[in-house]
Amino acid sequence: MDKIIIRDLCARGPIGISDAERSYPQEILINAELFTDTRKAAQTDSIEDCVNYSTIAKKFLALAETNQRKTVEAFAQDLADVCLSHERVSKVKIRVEKTSVVRFAGAVGVEIERSK
Repeated sequence: MDKIIIRDLCARGPIGISDAERSYPQEILINAELFTDTRKAAQTDSIEDCVNYSTIAKKFLALAETNQRKTVEAFAQDLADVCLSHERVSKVKIRVEKTSVVRFAGAVGVEIERSK
């Protein structure tokens, strides 16, 4: 299976359990691997036959900015749902990390895998 990769997409949005965490946008680091078959896209060389990573990344950023979720687990699931709604994506691996939450840690977060 082939993969489309989005690495280290830096988004900002409200996320967290406490009101204090949700009172300001936090940096959210998003990584995604979208599993698909790229043979037709390679053959036709047409964006219409591709999973457009730019479109997916823009959806991720918009979702982060308007996020109503408290946990990174729930937010990661929302991102996975965005990917799996694309007809050419059969499986996705999503990693969501908050970069300024735990003192002395570069980031904390979750990684999930979902399939159709």
